[in-house]
Amino acid sequence: MTKLQPLLTADELVDFFCEAFPGQDRSAHDFVEIKSGFLRLRNSAKHAMLRPGGIISGPTQMAVADRAAYAVILAHIGIVPMAVTSNLNMSFLRGVEARDFYADAQLIKLGRRLATVDVRLWQDDESTVVAQSTVTYAIPDQ
Repeated sequence: MTKLQPLLTADELVDFFCEAFPGQDRSAHDFVEIKSGFLRLRNSAKHAMLRPGGIISGPTQMAVADRAAYAVILAHIGIVPMAVTSNLNMSFLRGVEARDFYADAQLIKLGRRLATVDVRLWQDDESTVVAQSTVTYAIPDQ
């Protein structure tokens, strides 16, 4: 992929997410790094995210992967609120313990109509991947 430069800062993304998804506080969108084709999102575990056994639920992990994919796309094309998920495949590799975990979103392809993102969830160390997702977004005409 060619060197894309982000168009939005972490603060601009947080502002958009808080406006577009009311009821969430700024801490729900902890974008810790944005660079060419890449975004890292930190997630703090909350009680509502847990499933029996005290691990982060699958639907929560899928939502985090989707949010990271949406954020990395918007960071590189600007605010396009009606970009929508058209496909999301998720592989759960190991349990995610009830503490901070990260989502690394890497653009695979950014086209005019579709964007595909690889998202890896990890905990403690980047090499400890707990889940992997491939997410495709449909981008409306702008």
